[in-house]
Amino acid sequence: MLDLARRFFRHFRIDVGPLRDSRDYRLMFASGIITMFGTFISVVAVPYQMKELTGSYLAVGLVSLAEFVPMVVCGLWGGAIADALDRRKIIVLSELGLLFTSLALMVNAMLPSPQIWVLYVMGAVSTGIGSLQRPSMEAFFQQVVKHEQQAAAAVLSSLRWNFGAIVAPALGGLLVTSAGVAVAYGLDALTFLGSLVLLWRIRSLPPAEDAAPASLRSLVEGVRYAVGRRDLMGTYLVDMAAMVFAMSTALFPFLADQLRAPQALGLLYSAGAIGALIASLTGAWAARVHRHGLGVIIAAALWGAAVALAALAPNIWLVVVCMALAGAADMVSGIFRSTMWNQTIPSELRGRLAGIELLSYASGPMLGNARSSLMANLGGARFSLGAGGLLCVGAVLALGAALPSFRRYDARTDEHALAEKARRQVATQPT
Repeated sequence: MLDLARRFFRHFRIDVGPLRDSRDYRLMFASGIITMFGTFISVVAVPYQMKELTGSYLAVGLVSLAEFVPMVVCGLWGGAIADALDRRKIIVLSELGLLFTSLALMVNAMLPSPQIWVLYVMGAVSTGIGSLQRPSMEAFFQQVVKHEQQAAAAVLSSLRWNFGAIVAPALGGLLVTSAGVAVAYGLDALTFLGSLVLLWRIRSLPPAEDAAPASLRSLVEGVRYAVGRRDLMGTYLVDMAAMVFAMSTALFPFLADQLRAPQALGLLYSAGAIGALIASLTGAWAARVHRHGLGVIIAAALWGAAVALAALAPNIWLVVVCMALAGAADMVSGIFRSTMWNQTIPSELRGRLAGIELLSYASGPMLGNARSSLMANLGGARFSLGAGGLLCVGAVLALGAALPSFRRYDARTDEHALAEKARRQVATQPT
């Protein structure tokens, strides 16, 4: 029995190799824990404040819609500059900009009559800045983590994300209902200060000498590369479909009221992350999976099915369980997608492709929240949850059938994965 237990834990243990072997990854990892803690508190505070000020489904959903255009434009441009400029400088300057937006939200919340337009504008600005920063972060991770450790790094990064996503929304729910949204925004600003201390210590990562300057032409080059690879397009399209049809966090403030559990608002936001954390803690098995495309399809379909089940749940606790199951499935999908990206995309294109990736995993939730709000206006929160989840399952299965090269992707035989692995091995050999 003891030997069986040892084999079990050895099978599911977390590989901390990237943290052990890379100082820069350790710094970025710690910075991410700190800044995500504050960011997730604001994720609760902004829709809560909008609900309190307007009482409107549509007004809450439009927060996500207002963030869409800045995310698209800045995400693509952020990818171009990530391949053309020092990635450390982009990360640090963006963090300063995000600190400013948190302070602006705090000041607005302290006014006798907080302005609704500030929530929309600062939401758009912070999304734009974050979208400029994200491609540089993704490209940075690829450079400082060994090729064979990319799957382990994806699991660790998901673990970091979920730590903040569980604790912070629960705390955020308590803060906004007891201390007020101004305190929540202020705590978010403090986390950015702590993050900056760590980010300042990471090493500079200047672009290659022959790097293409940031321009429309370089953006088009990145888009052409992505479109030319059906396996990459599969990761983007499946994730977008899953998020557009099944993302429903804009409904949470209303759902908590309808279930007569307003004090559980933070728990609703944390539920998905709880499931995702369990998936991360037991995610060592993901490094042994090679059919990543099929894994993404199955996980995305399970995400939609779990959201649809939440529409039938009679009480808050069963809704939380369904959302936890959805979060676990979404995290598995994210691990496989991240592994595919970092193991197959050349470093000189990594920033631009990260910008395109951002459009898939960030635009989907924004449009999904807008979709869920509009559907809730027509048939209520439960109708929006159920119909969205079922539409998600159908769309994901249809895309899987339409993209056979994505469905059949195998890291052991894929030409891009093998080429990038050989290239990284040559680059790390002593001269």
